[in-house]
Amino acid sequence: MTKIGLLSDTHGYWDDKYLHYFEACDEIWHAGDIGSVELADRLAAFRPLRAVYGNIDGTNLRRRYPQINRFTVDGAEVLMKHIGGYPGNYDASIRGTLLVHPPRLFVSGHSHILKVKYDRTLDMLHINPGAAGQQGFHKVRTLVRFAIDKGTFHDLEVIELAD
Repeated sequence: MTKIGLLSDTHGYWDDKYLHYFEACDEIWHAGDIGSVELADRLAAFRPLRAVYGNIDGTNLRRRYPQINRFTVDGAEVLMKHIGGYPGNYDASIRGTLLVHPPRLFVSGHSHILKVKYDRTLDMLHINPGAAGQQGFHKVRTLVRFAIDKGTFHDLEVIELAD
């Protein structure tokens, strides 16, 4: 079993609560709009970090992280892209990839709207962890934790970060 801490849209904002809530996690995933190399370095120093760059990320983060990251963890194929949409309304930039070769889990960010939804058509879970940073229209900052065990997902938790 692999425990995952997932966040997005930090926009360079650091909160020590990230480390507190991700203490029990084996990996941290960042779904883009990281905002600074320093923030990525702090997360990566704490736990192995998988990430994609987002639309606000500069050249330094785009050199380090891909736009699309496809990988397998504990038997589950994962596809992560910052701008991805959601079931029934996937972004045109990723729709074809999802339809032709859907992963077990699709992770996206960008909207600042927390959403966990199962796509029955593609037999795929979609997670957008909302926004963990302070910049944007969202009123509540959020993180997500979950476990992957032999290709299945368990114990998903939504964490609201109080300011």
